[in-house]
Amino acid sequence: MPQSALQPQVRRELKELGLLFSISQILEQSLDLRDVMSPVLEAMADHMGMMRGTITLLNRDTGEILIEAAHGLSTDQRRRGRYHLGEGVTGQVVQTGRPAVVPHISEDPMFLDRTGARQHLEKKDISFICVPIKLGPEVIGALSADRLFTDNIDLEEDLRLMSVISAMIANAVRLRQSALEERQLLLEENTRLQASLKDRYHPANIIGNSKAMQMVYDLIAQVSSASATVLIRGESGTGKELVAHAIHFASPRASRPFIKVNCAALPESVIESELFGHEKGAFTGAHAQRKGRFELAAGGTLFLDEVGDLSPATQVKLLRVLQEKEFERVGGTETIKADVRVITATNSDLEKLIETGKFRTDLYYRLNVFPIHVPPLRERRTDILLLANHFAEKFSADTGKKIRRISTPAIDMLMSYHWPGNVRELENCIERAVLLSTDEVIHGHHLPPTLQTAEASGTEPKGTLQATLDTVERELIVEALKSARGNKAAAARSLGLTERVMGLRVAKHGIDPKRFRTK
Repeated sequence: MPQSALQPQVRRELKELGLLFSISQILEQSLDLRDVMSPVLEAMADHMGMMRGTITLLNRDTGEILIEAAHGLSTDQRRRGRYHLGEGVTGQVVQTGRPAVVPHISEDPMFLDRTGARQHLEKKDISFICVPIKLGPEVIGALSADRLFTDNIDLEEDLRLMSVISAMIANAVRLRQSALEERQLLLEENTRLQASLKDRYHPANIIGNSKAMQMVYDLIAQVSSASATVLIRGESGTGKELVAHAIHFASPRASRPFIKVNCAALPESVIESELFGHEKGAFTGAHAQRKGRFELAAGGTLFLDEVGDLSPATQVKLLRVLQEKEFERVGGTETIKADVRVITATNSDLEKLIETGKFRTDLYYRLNVFPIHVPPLRERRTDILLLANHFAEKFSADTGKKIRRISTPAIDMLMSYHWPGNVRELENCIERAVLLSTDEVIHGHHLPPTLQTAEASGTEPKGTLQATLDTVERELIVEALKSARGNKAAAARSLGLTERVMGLRVAKHGIDPKRFRTK
């Protein structure tokens, strides 16, 4: 080949290599192909002298071929560029998977110019090249380009170059699909793992499915495997100790001791000895060496309940153990290492205690590494019936009395009460009701007087004999109507009343029999 002919060919090949390199860099810039398709067409226009270019994709659901990206087309022209399989040159290329070259679009009836972009041009001077974009044997779309036809343009070379670019686009699609599939698999695996963790760490000793409790379960699952100090906060009776148990028994320390200390129940004079132990003769009455709770909990968990009640002196010693992981027994000089996880709980407002100087700020931050708030029962009302049924079954087994159900008025009272004593108060109420029941049913009058409110029972204010009798009467009528599916006559017969008296009692108590009718 003459040198003069070789140089243009070398320049063309170098230009093609530059274009392919630019496109490869563009395709690597984003996982979303919509972000890179237009820049690919822009690069083709700069290197190939392309007038217009499109990337069309096949919608498998509708069978339509739509323009996904374009160069040299307006928004309206892009919107009009819609084809069905086999329709026009683009439709033929996508249907057959074979490329097409149209030297003069004015001479090919297959060229539809659906976009209308060539209406005001000399169509005999425009060439059209379209190549399929394939994923294996499947055609997913097409890459097309317009250019002015001249004698020195080699359309076959353009076809070859565009086929290479199409293959690069297809490969990018394939890689992105693989990445998305891998990401989806990871998401599904993560979802399964989270569900597994939730099942594994759902504390069997805690009753409740409310959203507020689900958040507590999530926190328990997150902190159980670590050794971080946990501060459990919540009102009295919410079950803070149960949360501490759940954390311990879901942790790697589960086989080691779980030792609990109620800091409010121990006098200040003995709390230090209880926590750290003492040597023989350390004080009057210390007749022998005694291990403290920190030593007894070695390798396990120490639960300090009501930590807000610790004296300032004990707070200093506790802070040292948390910071240095070591302590000495009272009256001793030997330093003992403390391999113990500390979980604390309080219903006190520690921030206010800090303001008044009753609680150390540095200790607060050492304890508050991972806080968990246990919600009061009034904020998890959907758990009330679940808890009530649980306690009814528990005390039925303990007392040997069979409880088959909780009556509707009793349920209304349980649900409307504000439960200042939280779960502990509910447990005590159900225990009392089980003991009082004589007919395998927990009735409203079995519940404590504090629950016998006018709002809950529909009676006048409690306190008198008549009010109590009215409460019992109303409940018996409601139960009879419920059994009779709202039939007042049948309910009256079951209670030994006339229909007239039944009607008067129903009106007196404001009971709507329709609510008990079967729909």
